[in-house]
Amino acid sequence: MFIAANFLIAVGKILDIVLTIYMYIIIARALISWVNPDPYNPIVNFLNRVTEPVLYQVRRRLPSMGGLDLSPLIVLLVIFFLQKFAVSSILDMGYRMKLGMGGLS
Repeated sequence: MFIAANFLIAVGKILDIVLTIYMYIIIARALISWVNPDPYNPIVNFLNRVTEPVLYQVRRRLPSMGGLDLSPLIVLLVIFFLQKFAVSSILDMGYRMKLGMGGLS
């Protein structure tokens, strides 16, 4: 049982790290959008390639706000929710299993 518990804890921690890194990438993309970045800059190119698929899906579902793009804010709220709910639940389940208190009670 300790192997499954350690696996859940590792998955939870890795998921938390990945979500945190993506959160910082979204913030960098939002900050860079305030200036007129060179679209051929490798950093700007990377930020656009990594974030645009997610931001585009959110933008499609939001009503037009007259040039105001709230998609980064929505994505950040979703990331925050995932960290507080999904990651915490996975970690709690792993720690409960490790302590022998059962996984789904």
